[in-house]
Amino acid sequence: QVQLVESGGGSVEAGGSLRLSCAASGYDSSSVFMAWFRQAPGKERTWVAAIWTHGVTAYYDDSVKGRFTISHDKSNKMLFLQMNSLKPEDSAVYYCAAGISMPALRRGAANTWGKGAQVTVSS
Repeated sequence: QVQLVESGGGSVEAGGSLRLSCAASGYDSSSVFMAWFRQAPGKERTWVAAIWTHGVTAYYDDSVKGRFTISHDKSNKMLFLQMNSLKPEDSAVYYCAAGISMPALRRGAANTWGKGAQVTVSS
């Protein structure tokens, strides 16, 4: 069973940067994608970025493309999200997730979820 623990959240002014980390423990052979989701107060949880764990192919929602970079360290079972040029609308709880396919992740379906890390961007 895979467990995911996020870290690195915090508060930053608009235009600033933050880096989220996600430590994975355990093993699930079916979860070949790792992803970041976010949920703002009163809104649904939405997919932000994903990466194929057997390579470097990454996918981004249009709202973060060009500003966020997802990466992973397979040997250390770590997932990262570098967030630059942050905007107030990026404020949310960010969740690390493991899933079986991109279509499933885009629908919000994942095998495993972390507990989340708060990111607050002030204007």
